Amino acid sequence: MAASVRRASTNSVGYLGKPNRNAGTHSERYTGYVPTNLTLTIDEDLLRAARKVALDRNTSVNQMVSEYLASTVRESSRQFAAVAKLDELFRTTRAQVGSITWNRDDLHER
Repeated sequence: MAASVRRASTNSVGYLGKPNRNAGTHSERYTGYVPTNLTLTIDEDLLRAARKVALDRNTSVNQMVSEYLASTVRESSRQFAAVAKLDELFRTTRAQVGSITWNRDDLHER
């Protein structure tokens, strides 16, 4: 039985809400998940140790790398959103700041 596949919109948006520069490439043509290969060059000892960790976690090095990248992107997205909220707060808040009555020496006086 053949699976039905629909084409995705060419106005694809990637992580962080930015336009996807690869929209329309082979891996972006369909609405279903299509994995994309990535080649890494890492130290052989590091790979051996990573395989041991993956085995202990009942997963694969590939899955660990994928989860790490997804976590990094999510954190970056949260930071981006937090900065945007701060920018909005600074634009909309009317804080009154008094004149500066101190100097550098006063601040660092022991």
